[in-house]
Parts: sequence; C-alpha cells; structure tokens
Amino acid sequence: MMPVQKCTPWRVHGLDLSYFTGKIEVYLRAKGIAYALVEMDTADFAACARATGVRQMPQVELGDGRWLTDTTPSIAWIEAQFPEPRIAPAAALPGFVSRLIEDFGDEALWRPALYYRWAKSDDARLMSRRIAAGMMRDIKLPLALRRQIILRRQRRHYLRGEGVTAANSAAVEALYLDTLAALDPVLATRPFVMGARPCEADFGLFASMFRHFFCDPTPAQIMRDRASHVLARVSRLWAIAPADFADAPALETVPADLAPLLALIGRDYLPYLAANAAACAAGDKTVRYTVHGGDFETRSNAYHGWCLDQLRAGFGVLDAADRATLETWLGADALAVLAAPRDAGVVAAPVLPIAAPPEVPLRDRQWRR
Repeated sequence: MMPVQKCTPWRVHGLDLSYFTGKIEVYLRAKGIAYALVEMDTADFAACARATGVRQMPQVELGDGRWLTDTTPSIAWIEAQFPEPRIAPAAALPGFVSRLIEDFGDEALWRPALYYRWAKSDDARLMSRRIAAGMMRDIKLPLALRRQIILRRQRRHYLRGEGVTAANSAAVEALYLDTLAALDPVLATRPFVMGARPCEADFGLFASMFRHFFCDPTPAQIMRDRASHVLARVSRLWAIAPADFADAPALETVPADLAPLLALIGRDYLPYLAANAAACAAGDKTVRYTVHGGDFETRSNAYHGWCLDQLRAGFGVLDAADRATLETWLGADALAVLAAPRDAGVVAAPVLPIAAPPEVPLRDRQWRR
C-alpha cells in the first residue's frame, strides 16, 4: 500500500491536556501535516486500543484507515515517509543526542509532570475536573463522583505507582528545577534546543513543558519565576510552521551549552534505564534505584527496556571520536550504560503503520499484557 498523503487530514485521538498528544500535535504542525484532534472519551479510548493493540493516548488514525501508536516510533515512521521538512538530524552525533534528549523528555520528565498534577491540591482539583468533564463525559455518573474516581485513579497510578513518596518528592521536584536551569540559557540564545531548526529533542521536551508544566498552576508559576525563556519558547513552538525554519541550516554539531542538560541525563536518567533493564532481564517485577538523593522503588517497565535498547542501537553506530565527546558530557558511568550489549529479549515495538487489529491481547503504555 502506498504511503498516505500528507494532504489527507489525519485524526489524532487524544486530549488537549495530554502529555503525548501535545507532542505529536506540535510535531505534525512542524511537518505541515493536516490533522484534526478527536477528543477521546472512554469509548473512543477503548475503540482505539482495539484497533492498535495498545491502551494508550494518543493514537493517530491515518487518512486511509491505518494507525500509528506511540509518538517516538510514529515520528520515525513519518520522517521516513515524508522527509521534508527534515526534523531528524542527518549527522550521527547530533542525531543521537536529539533522540537521547527526546527519550529523556518523554520518560524522565513524565514523573515530575504527573507529580505536580496529582500531588498538588490546586493542580489536582483543576485537572480532575477537566478529565471528569472531558474524557469521562460518556460515563453516566455525577460530575463530582467522576472527579473523585479520576483523582483516586491518577494518584494510585502516577504517584504511588511511580514510586513517589514524601521522602523522595524533593528529588522529583529537583529534576524539573534542574531541567529548567539547564534549558533556560540555551533557549535564551536560539529558537530551538539544538539550533535554528527543530529536532526530536524539541518535541520530546515539549510534551511535558507545554501540556503539564506550562498549563498546571504550580509548575507554571515555577516556570514563570525561574525560566522565562523556556516559557516563551514553549508557547512559540505551539505556533510552529514549516516556513519558520525552511532556510535554516542543517544541525551538524551539538552546541556546547547543552552540556548541563546532558550531564543531568547522564546522572539521573541513564542509571535508571540500566537498573530497569537489569530488573526486566531478571524477571523482577520491581526496580530499585536512587536519583538525585531520592530512593525509588517502581514497577519494572518493558517499554523502558525497549527505550534503552534503541539508544544502544543508535550509540552503536557512533565512531570513537563521537563516543569520546559523549563521555565528556554524560560521564563514564552513563556512557558504559549505552555501550553495553543490546538485550535480545527486549519486547518488540508494534510494526507501523497498523493496518488491522492485532490478534494478541491488548497491552498498556508500559507494554504489559
């Protein structure tokens, strides 16, 4: 089957307060791909899951009825089908760093984003009402009861389920604060994370920065107070169009001022990925690790095992000089995580695009059956 044409409007099934819905939306805007946002309710969420085999948000319905799921492989597929305007850097080291920052934005900033939304009372009050009136609108219960249901569920999944406790909450907040501190001077000097044109890193960071930190009361106030350049660039990125970077040069190098952000990734994210991969390989249901002085115990995550495997695949094509440069930014211990052999037992990602419902049990965002 021929690739679906960009002129055919796509349907993004998601929510306007959703982390990854925001990521895929702004990427499609940058590519100039027409789409319509379909605000999910619980029935649409279930129907999309049956179509793709994964219970997650967003799900992208192409104009010919095929589907994309999971933003990272979806972006890779779209880049292969529609290479212009180019988003993924062609040069090896910038390409790897872009994907590493994207992965950090997707998976590491997820915890502080959900923490602020559901641990802080003002934020939880606002967002529980929005979800109760939005995604849960097809559930025939009073709004107040829907709010209580979603509040209990979200706190169970995204606070206790993410290993967040009173003892380690300061470490969760520190990850957000440190990320703002690393990004703000970068975005004070240029429009995008790595230069004059956007790349995967911008969209990975945008997911949390726009739909959570920019919108939720507590982290939004922190962003206004501490990172005015991040605040400005996040709002401008939402208005992006291909013409904004049509004449921008290719991303051939990694700017030196990304060193603090990369050091943060090497210190706080890659050690977790290594611990999680070891737990998955051993068949352990939990993983224990320390980040920024906070001790965490969470469920082992097959999807994060796949994330690390993909990073190791990208690292494997770098030459010795690029690896040495990475070591100066990430540190020797973090580099060793990337240099370790790939795991043949990693759960495979769905093959995109999905043309027919998979004949296997549904799995969730963490790829659990």
